[in-house]
Amino acid sequence: MAEIEVLLPKMGESVAEATITTWLKGEGETIEAEESIVEIATDKVDSEVPAPAEGVVTKVLVAEGEVAQVGDVIAIISTDGDAGTTESTPKAETAPVAEAAPVAATVASPSNGTATPDFSETDRFYSPLVKTIAKEEGISVQELETISGTGQNGRVTKTDILAFVENRGAQPAPQAAAPSPAPMAKAAQVKPVQSYGNDVEVIEMDRMRKIIAKNMVESKHTSPHVTSFVEADVTNIVNWRNKVKKSFEQREGEKITFTPIFIEAIAKAIKDFPMINVSVDGDNIIRKKNINVGMAAARPDGNLIVPVIHNADQLNLLGITKKVNDLANRARTNKLNPDEISGGTYTISNVGSFGNVMGTPIIPQPQVAIMAVGAIRKKPAVIETPAGDTIGVRHFMFLSHSYDHRVVDGALGGMFVRRVADYLENWDVNREI
Repeated sequence: MAEIEVLLPKMGESVAEATITTWLKGEGETIEAEESIVEIATDKVDSEVPAPAEGVVTKVLVAEGEVAQVGDVIAIISTDGDAGTTESTPKAETAPVAEAAPVAATVASPSNGTATPDFSETDRFYSPLVKTIAKEEGISVQELETISGTGQNGRVTKTDILAFVENRGAQPAPQAAAPSPAPMAKAAQVKPVQSYGNDVEVIEMDRMRKIIAKNMVESKHTSPHVTSFVEADVTNIVNWRNKVKKSFEQREGEKITFTPIFIEAIAKAIKDFPMINVSVDGDNIIRKKNINVGMAAARPDGNLIVPVIHNADQLNLLGITKKVNDLANRARTNKLNPDEISGGTYTISNVGSFGNVMGTPIIPQPQVAIMAVGAIRKKPAVIETPAGDTIGVRHFMFLSHSYDHRVVDGALGGMFVRRVADYLENWDVNREI
């Protein structure tokens, strides 16, 4: 019998595990190659895993609501159409237990000073992810017992416990009975709940916001940030876009925005200054061969996600436009694949979309630079002509380039942003797309 293992795919830098949320195909069901077999969730993105081959799902190895590590076998597909028990079934039954056990032990321990829940006190099943959240949030086993699970067989899922945490508000959790003096000592160190009064609303960060906050603080601690600014005359680009946008939308069925133009200019400038396309590892500078431009995008829930245009320098403007529109649309609907948010080597943030004229963005680690593009505004300007100088109305925008001063000095950082502005200002108004 030919068997194919379905592995949990790599989901970007710093992501080592994912929660199995929904099996789209159950045991005994047929599946086509590249058809989605399961939905997974991480702190960064929800996505689907495609089947590596056509066949029959003979074994599901990780239940809904449980956590799997990157590279774990999560299902078995038989390619000869036989849905019966496979020879590897005994191994499959024990593998998830062996893999899942270390997860809770290796995740960061509680940082709020509360006693660690003793799960030996209950016969109810809790996934490693739920246990980890319980430890981080100081939720006792007694409190967990009160949560109505919506998962398979009434199991408590990630959504269930996070909803419980949210409704818990700012009230201190009931303190669990300590099985030994040691946990009691920890419990005695619990920081008193801050009193904010009755005229405020206390909103706890969701888990993605916590991750974003942690990453932003770590970036500021890691990289000494410096920012250079350039004002660019983008009148030619504005006029060109106004000329082609209607015909482009009729032909391609989608709009052309300024973002693909900015990304193209950045990719060209990176080829001119490759030492911007690096990361730092101790005393080593790692220069990246691929130019993968991330574009910061706001999700409907207010959180931030950064889809990546891989090998942006190898795409023409039409290809970049298609990619930008596709990634932006799926970012808003939470449909990005793990590979589409990983591997970025440089990032652009369009603060102009919020009406801001400039910004000083924080570098997404392990990159060493990020550019913010501001709102395009009409301004009076001196125009040089063969007949002499004159005053005219032009379109200007600010480019803000934040960079890691450990490896990018002011000369390189300043020349890079100036080169991007040069590419934008020298735009060919007769260009075809």
